[in-house]
Amino acid sequence: MAAGKEIRGKIKSVENTKKITKAMEMVAASKMRKAQERMRSARPYSEKIRNIAANLGKANPEYVHPFMRTNDAKGAGVIVVSTDKGLCGGMNTNVLRLVTAKLRELQVSGVPTDAVAIGNKGLGFLNRVGARVVSHVTQLGDTPHLEKLIGPVKVLLDAYAAGKINAVYLGYTRFINTMKQEPVLERLLPLSADKMHADAKSGSSQPGWDYIYEPDPQTVIDELLLRYVEALVYQAVAENMASEQSARMVAMKSATDNAGSVIAELKLVYNKTRQAAITKELSEIVAGAAAV
Repeated sequence: MAAGKEIRGKIKSVENTKKITKAMEMVAASKMRKAQERMRSARPYSEKIRNIAANLGKANPEYVHPFMRTNDAKGAGVIVVSTDKGLCGGMNTNVLRLVTAKLRELQVSGVPTDAVAIGNKGLGFLNRVGARVVSHVTQLGDTPHLEKLIGPVKVLLDAYAAGKINAVYLGYTRFINTMKQEPVLERLLPLSADKMHADAKSGSSQPGWDYIYEPDPQTVIDELLLRYVEALVYQAVAENMASEQSARMVAMKSATDNAGSVIAELKLVYNKTRQAAITKELSEIVAGAAAV
């Protein structure tokens, strides 16, 4: 029964794997609820600051912030938001595929590209493809903190404000629902006043507001648009984390189900092997008795 012993060992191994994937599924389900609550709680702030930024852009046309101006610089920046850990299906692969296409497009156009990586997977990918990584942040944990994100992202924001690059793109995974996450690569800079205004009015038909600035319009708009861009990046990271836990839960559930199928198949093979051995022994006993 050497073959039967080997099959029993395989069954035991798959059963241990199934226990691990089941535990990871339950952990991901618990973290997913918290991540979704965190993401949804950040949305009202993002929507409000987008509304105010859009109104300010319309209300004070004599001052144009550098983030809302286009320039002729020969360069671009890409912010890649990914996960620190794997085992979350094809989530990272899908967003990195979009980033790869954009990097190839910029390379064909002769545009040098600086990259910022948020997450271990994106950092490893950018290093493998030979991209110029100017800053990165990893090991964010289960809760994104804005103070950890500001530093790396500010490198590209300052480069754009100084006229060294002409666009900044943001790639992340947008959370739709537990079963669906959408990879997104959108232009972060330059900001479009029309787009901000359209986004701000998407859920409301109220007219724009006029404001009294203190101390002056330039100071207020500079600070607000910086916070607006930071809010966009934070929201992208929060969406990505919610998508990560959802994708991991689904992937681990699928792995647990597949492990159950493999165990059933191995048990069937084991039973057939055992039955064949028993039948062979009985045949030998009967043949021996007949010979006597």
